[in-house]
Amino acid sequence: MADPTDAQLLAAHCDGDPDAFAEIVRRHKNRLWAVAMRTTGDSEEASDALQDALISAYRRAGQFRGDSAVTTWLHRIVVNASLDRLRRRAVRPWVPLPEESGDSGDRATLTDRASLVDPRDALDARETTIEIAAALQELPPDQRTAIVLVDLEGWSVEEAAKIMDCPAGTVKSRCSRGRAKLARRLQHLRNPDGHEPVTPANGGERNGA
Repeated sequence: MADPTDAQLLAAHCDGDPDAFAEIVRRHKNRLWAVAMRTTGDSEEASDALQDALISAYRRAGQFRGDSAVTTWLHRIVVNASLDRLRRRAVRPWVPLPEESGDSGDRATLTDRASLVDPRDALDARETTIEIAAALQELPPDQRTAIVLVDLEGWSVEEAAKIMDCPAGTVKSRCSRGRAKLARRLQHLRNPDGHEPVTPANGGERNGA
């Protein structure tokens, strides 16, 4: 086949093709690495998690049922491996951010927040990226994973639910709670001079801006 699908490559791997799985990895490694890195927050942990996940996928390819895309299946394995790494990392526990009083949260995505920052130079941009990454690591792992998948990797809520093996409503709730915490933690990025947020011209409440 000139351009086989992921499912066809996985089937070929199960049939003994020595190159099929390597091609799947080549296609998706960058995104899988990004998920592992953003979930664990540590390059060594991410590398180990990705390696564990790919070994697991290689060995368990015959268990793939075809009820989701191969890439969804791979992301699920990587997320589980990354969360497993976090559970082992007892010497570096996450510190929860304060809860917001409301349940609606800030509906702007994390990437939207980053775009609201107007860095004056490359150093400012780098420092902002580091600060956002640090804030992300302060979230509980379940909220962090949801935000990584939906807001950073661009998966739909339904696709993220399949990857996280939970209801779509749970993903929405985790994203909402995580976004609200990040909004509070990173609000100074939108108001670098420490001024109060600007009130909308119509005098109404701010809506996720």
